[in-house]
Amino acid sequence: MPAVAQVLELTPLAERDAAWKLLRADNAPVIAGLLGAHLGGDQRRIDAEDLYERIDTDLERLRAQGLALALTAKGYCGQWRSAGFLVRRPSSEARGETLELSPDAIAAIRFLQGRSAPRSRVTESRLASLAAQVRRLAIDTDPDVSARIALLEEEIDGIERRIESLRSGDETAIDPERALERVRDVLVQAADVPDDFARVRVEFETLNASLRAKIVESDGSQASVVDDVFRGIDHISDSDAGRSFAAFSQLVLDPALGAAFEADIRRILDRGFARDLTPDERRALRSFLTTLKSRSAEIHDVITLFARALRRYVQSQDYQRDRVLRTLLREAQHAGMAAAAHTRPWHPTSLTLDLSSVGLSSIGAIDPHDPAEFDAAEEIVTQTASLASLEDLRAIARETEIDFEELTRNVNDLLVEMPSCTVADVLARHPATQGVGSVIGLLSIAAEQGTVDGEREVLAWQGADGVSRAAVVAAHRFTGAVT
Repeated sequence: MPAVAQVLELTPLAERDAAWKLLRADNAPVIAGLLGAHLGGDQRRIDAEDLYERIDTDLERLRAQGLALALTAKGYCGQWRSAGFLVRRPSSEARGETLELSPDAIAAIRFLQGRSAPRSRVTESRLASLAAQVRRLAIDTDPDVSARIALLEEEIDGIERRIESLRSGDETAIDPERALERVRDVLVQAADVPDDFARVRVEFETLNASLRAKIVESDGSQASVVDDVFRGIDHISDSDAGRSFAAFSQLVLDPALGAAFEADIRRILDRGFARDLTPDERRALRSFLTTLKSRSAEIHDVITLFARALRRYVQSQDYQRDRVLRTLLREAQHAGMAAAAHTRPWHPTSLTLDLSSVGLSSIGAIDPHDPAEFDAAEEIVTQTASLASLEDLRAIARETEIDFEELTRNVNDLLVEMPSCTVADVLARHPATQGVGSVIGLLSIAAEQGTVDGEREVLAWQGADGVSRAAVVAAHRFTGAVT
């Protein structure tokens, strides 16, 4: 019977659980890869349009690899949101909306990432941590005070023996391999903590919705939640989840704990073994406490927002209007059930229903006809072919190509008079006839057939527009005839 009960319990879960849907989806690698890369790292929430643009780029690359992906990023994100993989929220910084992973999608993606890069869970540091937690639980739950004192004194004796061992030099620092194992085990445990915030937020959203449902569903004599809100009781903060999160938030925001944690992280990263950590692992260690603080502040804002909205909902008497609407809807449903036995849904009626709103469409969808688009604004000029002269062709060539023959001649003429010369000397004797093109040509010849000194020199020339220009470059020297 326990096996049968478990099967019956898992069967509906397979249909409604988003994590299960993601794992059995036909394109699960695509979903997990794209969403895990863009929403599973340091950035957990992205503007929808930015996410569409990033995923569209990835989809093009995947199609080039032979994957059949018919939809656009916006189409796929719409499907994934309907399936429960993505959560859509209004953006607080700009007009629009943001997208983030749902808790079920996070669980599924973490599972697949663990399968693609499995990491041993049975490590020395993991077992030592479990043993320490069991030991602490045994001490804290012992009702016998004398027994608890004896266990604590035993711990003190062990610490003193270790101190003596360190003073005598019998105990040294652990080897780098064991240190890396412990750091990575800490990172594995730390990776799960930020993901818990998504589940905490969903828990508060569910609690807020259930409280509003209680307010609407309860009648006047049973409106205990309404009375509590009027008396100033905050059901959101006073819930089990609210008290648990408040304790966690106080621990994270403790300045002494934060300073000690940051100091410990700096000491760890200064150790020699820390050079073997990947850049992502080092960044995760540095930003762990900052991430906890920011996500904790975000959840605290959510709790405050829900509590204020619930209080405003009750004090403004809006819940009374919703109760009336609920009653009218139920009466309509009962009347519809009674009429269903003898009236079909397509049966014509004499009722006329006036819509409470008009259909809206974007003005950008209007494509007006503009006759000017089909009107030639300028007269079409027909050019007749003519015979090109050799001088015209040479002029065109000088405008598009550097005349290296002229530059080589200028350099060799100057070298007849002196043993060596620089580009500045050549330009002083033979001005740049092609502007900056002549300067670039001389520099390239000197770089290939001359030398480059550590000194600087000023090159001056006149551009094709008649404006004088100058540039400071490393001295390029010609020491012999160039070809």
